Amino acid sequence: MQIREIINNKKQYLDLLLLADEQEDMIDRYLERGTMYVLEEDGVKAECVVTDEGSGVLELKNIAVEPAFQGKGYGKALLDFLVQTYAGRYTILQVGTGDSPSTILFYEACGFCRHHRVKNFFTDYYDHPIYDNGVRLVDMVYLQREL
Repeated sequence: MQIREIINNKKQYLDLLLLADEQEDMIDRYLERGTMYVLEEDGVKAECVVTDEGSGVLELKNIAVEPAFQGKGYGKALLDFLVQTYAGRYTILQVGTGDSPSTILFYEACGFCRHHRVKNFFTDYYDHPIYDNGVRLVDMVYLQREL
C-alpha cells in the first residue's frame, strides 16, 4: 500500500471525490487550496483532501474509498496517515459530515469526538437533497481529534 500526494490535475479523481461530496461546485471550494492524497494498492483505492483552517486546525474536507473496497481498512489507513503526517504541525484534525449513524460511528472509532453542529448546512448549500444510507442530511456535524 502506498499513499502519495497529488499536486496537479486533482480533478482526474473527480469520480472518487464525488462519492464523498456529490456536488462538484462544493468540491471546487476546497480542492485547489487543499492537499490531496491517494491510497494505491493495485490501483487507486481511496483519496482524501485536507485544508489548513488556521489556529492549528487541519480539516478533512473529503475522504472516499472505491465502493468495492469499502470496509477493508483503506479509510482508516488514510486517517492514520494524516495523524502521523501532521502531528506536531497541527493540534486538531476536524471533519464535517452528515448526521448519518454509520459515518459518525466510523469517525468515532477512529478517535474523533463530536464538537459542534452547523444547522441546515446541507439544505442551505446544496442544490438537491443529500442522502447517506437512506438518511436525508440536514445539519453538518463536526468532529475533532487531537493530533
